[in-house]
Amino acid sequence: MRSLRGAAVAAFVAALMLMEGPGSAALAAPVSGRPGAGATAGATAAGTSATAPVEERPCPVTVPAGTTCGYLLVPERRDVPNSRTIKVGYAVHRSGGEAPGQVTGQAGAQDADPVVYMSGGPGSASLQLTGLLTQMLPGRDVIVLEQRGGRYSEPRLSCPEIVEGIVDTLRTPGPAADETAAVVRRAAACQSRLEGEHVDLRGYRTAEIAADIVDLRSALGYRRWYLFGVSYSTRPMLRAAALDPQGSRGIVLDSLLPPRARWYDESPGSLTATMAKLGLTSRFDTMVAALNAHPAAYETRDPLTRKRLTVWLNGDDVATILGEALHETDVIPVMPALVDGLAAGRTELLQPLVDQAGDGLTSHEWGLYYAVQCQDETPGNSFPGSAHPRLFTGVVDAAVCGAWGLPASRTEPDALTPDPAVTAVGADATIAGRSATADTRGTTTGRTAARSATAEDRTAGRVTARNARARGNATRNAFAGRAAAGSTATTGTATTGTATTGTTAEGRAAGSAAARRRTAGETAAGGGVPILALGGRYDPTTPPEAAREAVSAVPGARFAEFDGVGHAVFLSSECGRRTIAAFLADPASAARPCDPGVAPYAMVRPGDLLLTSSVYRMLRSPAPLAIPAVFLLVAAGQLLVGLVSLLRRRGGGLSVLAGLAGVVLGALSALSLSAITDPVVLAIGVPPALAWFGLLAIVCTVLSVIEAFRLTAGTAKIVPALTGMAFLAWLYGWLLA
Repeated sequence: MRSLRGAAVAAFVAALMLMEGPGSAALAAPVSGRPGAGATAGATAAGTSATAPVEERPCPVTVPAGTTCGYLLVPERRDVPNSRTIKVGYAVHRSGGEAPGQVTGQAGAQDADPVVYMSGGPGSASLQLTGLLTQMLPGRDVIVLEQRGGRYSEPRLSCPEIVEGIVDTLRTPGPAADETAAVVRRAAACQSRLEGEHVDLRGYRTAEIAADIVDLRSALGYRRWYLFGVSYSTRPMLRAAALDPQGSRGIVLDSLLPPRARWYDESPGSLTATMAKLGLTSRFDTMVAALNAHPAAYETRDPLTRKRLTVWLNGDDVATILGEALHETDVIPVMPALVDGLAAGRTELLQPLVDQAGDGLTSHEWGLYYAVQCQDETPGNSFPGSAHPRLFTGVVDAAVCGAWGLPASRTEPDALTPDPAVTAVGADATIAGRSATADTRGTTTGRTAARSATAEDRTAGRVTARNARARGNATRNAFAGRAAAGSTATTGTATTGTATTGTTAEGRAAGSAAARRRTAGETAAGGGVPILALGGRYDPTTPPEAAREAVSAVPGARFAEFDGVGHAVFLSSECGRRTIAAFLADPASAARPCDPGVAPYAMVRPGDLLLTSSVYRMLRSPAPLAIPAVFLLVAAGQLLVGLVSLLRRRGGGLSVLAGLAGVVLGALSALSLSAITDPVVLAIGVPPALAWFGLLAIVCTVLSVIEAFRLTAGTAKIVPALTGMAFLAWLYGWLLA
């Protein structure tokens, strides 16, 4: 009896501690109406910690009704004992509108498995897409998770210093590869500032982001959910599925970045291959060569200060901007006409994309971006100097990562490649020291940080290895055991020089090999989890060919390619959104809700437009619109006055004809412009018919001049003649020039 009483008291005290401890008990309570959701809330997948606490917060962005926001409280580094706690932002939209912890008790909306989404980047924000996702996926809970170090997480790893360095390199016309000293200095300054704020950059990598996903499922009490990643976030989603196979209902991979891809080395070839799909190989090469020989100057705004500045872009810079522009579905159709115009020397046509590129420099948290890229991506690339075009992103990222000197991450299993080669990437495979422009301060800072981490990493490796082995033994799922073995073998970060693992590397390697042999043939890749991969036909960043190949060998995985689409299919394609919703409703069904082979917009080929940047300039400064507006008003007035004169038998026939020509010109021009379904077309040109419609302006002006110089004409008759001449000068001397 005494032992029972003691147990009851202990349980009561524990309950009080949970109620008064950090986080929100309401948010941590199970929110799914499915049986067993609460029972599995405390269960964790291999490779993750015990159920992480959550903390309620006001939503930092506009979200739909029924949405709550919070922070997931997790260690900055799970491989380091007593690592400090950081906050990872998230939002939960409950389809039934229930408060946290409530369930409907009825079949329906709450029976649908929820979806967890994360944006790409790395370093892109996610929470602002909550509304779009809830509209796209009605009837099920939608969870949106920020990346650790992202805009709506704490700490926020922004790096405006690096943006300043990039802008500095663009102020002069030289090649980016020769001007990265400014970027290196600013990158070192950012690293020093973040370290001064006690940020351990080694905690911001794909493996930790994936573990955050798994921890959030347990913290929110969901039994299982769908994983939805786009671009970079496909990697942590795949890793999370490997860590937590029983909690993964299925995976949506939009613009898949294959886990073993050498992204930097492959990017130039991917861009040229995309240009070949558009039929632009020769014109693209001509453009790059011409601008490399004679860079073009553009006036735009500093993305940080918003002050005017002049940037110089060579052919490689312009190729980089065009590659980024191909992400947008409404830009793809104008690419053939744009590249042809640039190759012909019409460099002013690039101005709209130059202005957008500045905004793109503030769209990421660059501290997070480089923490991930420098540990997970750049070590596997060689950055050949002979690659053409030499994309600006690769040059800058190589320089920053060389300055930061972060250790390379180890290869980790994921749902596409559950048994990767367990090898560390040594210092000779990192890009530290490859950048000839890395100054002494940047390189020294990075190497010192790497050396100081060595002892800590070894200790952490031993702790994590023991934990992973224990979790692997406790988990009966074969795939989870394999993931645990992989985690055990790969724990301990590679340092400069040789690969260092936490404890006896030979023992762990043997254990991993044994686990692989036991599970070979027993569990399909992905643990049998259904996978839907989507790709845009004209995506140079994550080419659809690579995604198709990556999922082709995975049982149960499907790939869909969308014509006329670039990067991030679901953001720009209604058919893509419908395809994802259909997969989530029934992953086993191969039925297509729409035809992905139908492009959203028709392609604009050279000759389909009269190339001009005047319309875009009018959008920025609408003052020139006054001339056609006055011309049309005068023409309409001229027509009315002439009709009245005819009715009163006082002549007016010339005025009627002149006014009618002007009004018809306006109507035909409006019809021609309204037929353009893609408004981006007007940023680089206008329909050729406008030049022919201008003949009506000539007729209107000639008749007005004749009317004005008749002996009986009043002084006011000179107004239509003057406005007509002004309009002709505007049309042929400015708009169509």
